[in-house]
Amino acid sequence: MKYYLIVGEASGDLHASGLMRSLQCEDPEAEFRFFGGDLMTAVGGTRVRHYKELAYMGFVPVLLHLPTIFRNMRQCKRDIHEWQPDVVILVDYPGFNLSIAKYVHRHKLAKVFYYISPKIWAWKEWRIRDIKRNVDQLFSILPFEVPFFEQKHHYPIHYVGNPTVEEVNSFRKTWPMERDSFYRHNTLSEERPLLALLCGSRKQEIKDNLPAMLAATDSLADRYTVVVAGMSTVGNDYYRPFLEGHNVKLILDQTYGLLCEATAALVTSGTATLETALFNVPQVVCYETPIKHIVRFAFRHIIHVRFISLVNLIADREVVPELLADRFSVDNISTELARILPGGEGRQPMLDGYAEVHRRLGTDVAPDNAARIMVEKLVHSS
Repeated sequence: MKYYLIVGEASGDLHASGLMRSLQCEDPEAEFRFFGGDLMTAVGGTRVRHYKELAYMGFVPVLLHLPTIFRNMRQCKRDIHEWQPDVVILVDYPGFNLSIAKYVHRHKLAKVFYYISPKIWAWKEWRIRDIKRNVDQLFSILPFEVPFFEQKHHYPIHYVGNPTVEEVNSFRKTWPMERDSFYRHNTLSEERPLLALLCGSRKQEIKDNLPAMLAATDSLADRYTVVVAGMSTVGNDYYRPFLEGHNVKLILDQTYGLLCEATAALVTSGTATLETALFNVPQVVCYETPIKHIVRFAFRHIIHVRFISLVNLIADREVVPELLADRFSVDNISTELARILPGGEGRQPMLDGYAEVHRRLGTDVAPDNAARIMVEKLVHSS
């Protein structure tokens, strides 16, 4: 069968590439064509556009690149029409992908499957109308989405497991063979415990969060090695001004290795909060926002979730402290970090909460599970 996949960012490239490999196992004759990235390209098939040509974050960048966005959308629709796939598989990225779903459904070009469902439970809940109308099968990697879609909106959804669980488990199995190299290559002492600072993958996140993280850990640098988990895509030169005057190490593209060894972590919200929990590293979630009181008002009256971290959303309670908006300050970060260091009163309760998160996520291998269901649905509908 012919599979057309569309992703809009790096995480989508990662998850879609795993799904493609699983689809190859379920359907040895699978053909792929996609808007995606390097990981998907490595699996095989034809890449029409790189996701970097699609992804613009924030109101102003989107406005400035509207002609490019509309051009890419026209090309995508035309390409689907010409290639005539059996199914179009959308991966997150709802602004672009829901428009594609509408086009494919209206013209009856293919089945529409959505892998990694849009996070409409946070905001833009009205998009449920588009999903119900234009998406044939919805696949979730977050267990709390099932009651949201099925009970609140009466729309069936497949929870297939969370791919991050398998990614972390696979890494941890190989870690004993890599551990010595990690310490030696990064000139780290095994005698000093590590504190990890995961300040985000985008420059704006780093600019907003890293200075306070560094200030909150300065007083611990005599007992711990403070390590910033950096990204080579951002580059050393961007981090350097923030690190001046602080006794810290910068390590690029080795976040999983760092989390294998870290005693505790300060983490900017996102998938990193879940990854940190799956490595059983106690954490404080730190997320600086502009116009703090307005953001707090939005969380109380506009945004339809109680938490911002995946850990708390999955547990449906506060397992990890979330310091955002008016709660974000160096003093608050320092106080919460002290509670989860060895001997702190918050450390064991947080680890107990992580165990509940593990249980709720389950052990299913998400891409394998999703691929099996997808092929079954396509075979039965043909």
